[in-house]
Amino acid sequence: MSGSSEQAPSRIAWPPILYLAAIAASIVLHLLVPLPWFGSPLADLLFAAGWLLVLAAVFLEVAAIRTLHRSGTTIRLDRRAEHLVTSGPYAFSRNPIYLGNTAIMIGVGFITGIIWFLILAFLAAFATQKLAIEAEEQHLALRFGKKYRDYQKKVRRWV
Repeated sequence: MSGSSEQAPSRIAWPPILYLAAIAASIVLHLLVPLPWFGSPLADLLFAAGWLLVLAAVFLEVAAIRTLHRSGTTIRLDRRAEHLVTSGPYAFSRNPIYLGNTAIMIGVGFITGIIWFLILAFLAAFATQKLAIEAEEQHLALRFGKKYRDYQKKVRRWV
């Protein structure tokens, strides 16, 4: 990204691509190289925890998207941010949507017993940080200056 605050953080919407690729790869890898899973009662507890995690993550993502819409800024990476959003889920995570995506993958791994979901959730999160979050942070720092840097000091990138 160049140094202009008028430009969008990215031309490519990396996060949905990365998470969908990680989901597809998890399924394919499970079919090709199934890994062992826990037996009862731990598998039953993880199954229940997985559903709770998925529900919490969906709630988090919906709340984050609604907060962005209410503030009049975009969710899209190919558009510049109009406002710095620091309320709602953004008060405790600078990236609640990506956190939700990762949590959904982990929850699905717990529900299905497919370890590949857990492994690839962390790989997708790392790739999202490198390909999307760092560009978004640079964009927001250029666009909002000290206000964004103060927000960075108060709120962690993930949790």
